[in-house]
This record gives sequence, C-alpha cells and structure tokens, in this order.
Amino acid sequence: MKLLQQKLAKYDIPQKTQQMGVYPYFRIIESEQDTEVIIGGKKVLMFGSNSYLGLTSHPKVKAASKAAIDKYGSGCAGSRFLNGTLDIHIELEDKLAEFVGMKAALVYSAGFLVNLGVISTITGREDYIILDELVHASIIEGRRLSFSQAFKYKHNDMVSLEKILKQCKPDKIKLIIVDGIFSMEGDIARLPEIVELAKKYDATVMVDDAHALGVIGVNGRGTASHFGLNNGEVDLIMGTFSKSLAAIGGFIASDFETINYLKHNSRSLIFSASIAPAAAGSVLAALEIMKEEPERIAKLWENTNYAIENFRRMGFDLGKTESPIIPLYIREDAKTFMFTKMLLNEGVFVNPIVSPAVPSDSSLIRFSLMATHTQEQIDRALEVCYKVAKKLHIID
Repeated sequence: MKLLQQKLAKYDIPQKTQQMGVYPYFRIIESEQDTEVIIGGKKVLMFGSNSYLGLTSHPKVKAASKAAIDKYGSGCAGSRFLNGTLDIHIELEDKLAEFVGMKAALVYSAGFLVNLGVISTITGREDYIILDELVHASIIEGRRLSFSQAFKYKHNDMVSLEKILKQCKPDKIKLIIVDGIFSMEGDIARLPEIVELAKKYDATVMVDDAHALGVIGVNGRGTASHFGLNNGEVDLIMGTFSKSLAAIGGFIASDFETINYLKHNSRSLIFSASIAPAAAGSVLAALEIMKEEPERIAKLWENTNYAIENFRRMGFDLGKTESPIIPLYIREDAKTFMFTKMLLNEGVFVNPIVSPAVPSDSSLIRFSLMATHTQEQIDRALEVCYKVAKKLHIID
C-alpha cells in the first residue's frame, strides 16, 4: 500500500458509525424530492429537504425542463466562457437580476462554485474579507483561495464587526460577507445594521441568499427585499438553484462592472461547464411560479410558525431560529446520530449536523419545512420527534 493510501486508510469514522448502525449519510431515495419520499421501498416523511416551496415536482417546472432538453439537448459540452453560452442562460441571468433588484447577474454551475469563484477573485492582497463566523462552508473555501487578509466577527454581533472595520486601512477594499438566512441556525443576518456600518467605513456588502430566496422578501426576493433596502445598498447577492428554485446551479448578481470583471476572471466559471439547459428551464419556470403563486410562501410561513410554536411548547431547544430552518439542538454528536436513526425508523427523515460542521456541543438536527407539507404530516413528525427525544432524554 502506498503512503497516500496508508494515510487515507486510517480514516475509519464512517465505518465505526456504520458498525453502530447509526450512519446517517448517503441514504438512498427512490422517488422524487417531495414531502414524502421512498427509502428502502417504504414511504418516509421528508423534513430534510431544501425545496422550501416544493417546486421540484411542480408540473410547470417539469414541463419547462423537458422543453429545454427538446430544444437544446442534455448539455452544453463546454464552459460559458467558450462554447457553452445559450440564449436561455442570458434570459435566465436577465430574469435573476431583475428579481433580486440588481443590474446584472452571472450563472454558475453550482452555488458552491459561485462563492468559490467570486470571493477568491474580487479582492487583492492588501484588501480585507470580513465574515460572520457562521457563514456557509463555501464562503470559507472561497476566502481560503483569496490572497486577501481575512477576519471573522462574532455571529450577528455589530460591535464585533465594527471593531474589525476600525482596524482596516481606510483606503483598502473591505468586503463583508454574510448569509441572509444562516443555513444551520435558521436566523437572519442583521442586514440593515451591516449596511449602515458598510456606509460608515466605505465597505462592500455581499449576501449569500441561498436559503433566503423563495423564503423571505417580496415574492421571495431575499434578504435585502425583506428589510426594504434600496437598490445598491447591498453590492452583491448570491443565490443557488438547489433550494427554492428547484434545480442545480447558482448565480451572483451585482452591477455591470462587477459582473463584467467576474465573467473574464472568475476561474470556477471559466473552467467549469455551463449548467444544463434543463436546469435553466426549471429555474425560469420556478421564478414565474413564485410570482404567480405567492400563497406558496404564505403557506411555508404558516407551516414554519406552527412547527416552531409546537417544538418550543414540547421543550426543544431551537436557538434563535426565525425561518423554515428549525435546529433541534442535541449538543452531543453520538446522540444526534441516534436521534436521526430512530426518527428514520419511525418514518421521519431529518438531517444531522455534527462536528466539524458545528462545534460538538452545538450538534443539532436540521428540521426543514416545505410549503407543501400538510398539517397532518407536521403533526406526525412532531409526535415522533417528541417520543424519540423523551426516550433519549433530550427533553424532560
């Protein structure tokens, strides 16, 4: 065995959890992503999906995807930079820019690639990247590829953010990056205060709206819309297609100059193949549905408020969530795995979040709501969560 193989063979954590019967990853789903899925031939309630509006199985989305395949084929066989730009990509970028209130947008093959390609590209060696300490892993990876100086401030703590801004040289670029809705904790960035500090210290603000689009703001337009911020007060808005927009891919929206620069310098765009036509068609349809069916967002929030109220009544620790992402804090990795396994045995699918994604004393179950969940389905999941939590002494 070569040295590399010897090193990698020592990594046996997955095998140990498999032997314990609590391995919670790569669970095979045999049906479309909906409020119920098929696992091992059996129906399971899905409370681990990011399809907040339940559009992945919407007839209009499916039809648009099929129509795009009929017209363009299954793929583009190249990058956007060279032979892979279709007119449907341009149409999508125009619609996305309009939707989030920006001048221009640029579509990438995945949301992760957006953060990787944007954050690593737009600032220089003497500039600053300033992150909320709980931002998504893709933001952290983008920062690692940048030559800029990096700082983290305490989560949603404006005193901590201002302290860092004061330390930065006033004539250098200062890029503040936050999640609109934080993907593990479910709370919302204090964006108006961040914008005010950015104005005070001549900083640039980038918002990762992966979990906010389709969830908050007018017709689901995201965090800036949610707070009523004017066009230009947020400088860059990032979003993904794999949540509310029912496909795969991502985008960055900003002014013309920023998008022009990224089109010719962002390596994760230039050296990745374009998104499939079917994905572009799906997103275009999803955007239309979000405008035409605002009742979906209203139902999502009805479900969210109902679940949060009942979880808290039962005694669960939900932290500071204020969104359809509901963390059930277990605060122990092994017990989090066991909780996940026992829920699945009872027909409820949820996602475990353990270290190193979060500190081991902050491990949690991420319970995610969809607009298409019925109250009966939520009640069933609440009942199972309560029963299992009592057995494991997670709640008294």
